Amino acid sequence: MDAVINHPASSKHKGKTVATLLAVLLGGTGAHRFYLYGAKDFWAWIYLCAFALFVGAVVLTRAPHSLIISLLALFPLSIFAGWIEALTIGLTSDEKWDAKHNPHSARTSASRWPIVLLLVLTFACGFTAVIISMARATDLFLTGGAYG
Repeated sequence: MDAVINHPASSKHKGKTVATLLAVLLGGTGAHRFYLYGAKDFWAWIYLCAFALFVGAVVLTRAPHSLIISLLALFPLSIFAGWIEALTIGLTSDEKWDAKHNPHSARTSASRWPIVLLLVLTFACGFTAVIISMARATDLFLTGGAYG
């Protein structure tokens, strides 16, 4: 005889659009990971620590600093990773999303145009930020910052 497992009614539906929006806007801090997996998620805390390193590096660039500080300030890896996760979340099919994040929810996900707009925004911002970071790094390391 199969045992019936009662899942708590507090099993909230995790929205794909909300997770994507959090990853786009606050992905560097790991907000989307905290939303999806809670405070026990190891990678959410890694995002937060990497973001703290980025902020610290930006503050330290005001004074004479090393190459490592420049790289940390020019390439905010946690923000870039958040944007990549936004693309991954947004491109996940609704069926796979519900199977992974909403197995006990009474609702089903139905992604519409907001997801598409968020994906376009993510790609545009991410691509632009990477190009700007590479251009600024090239300026700093080849010309000593003569053009900026």
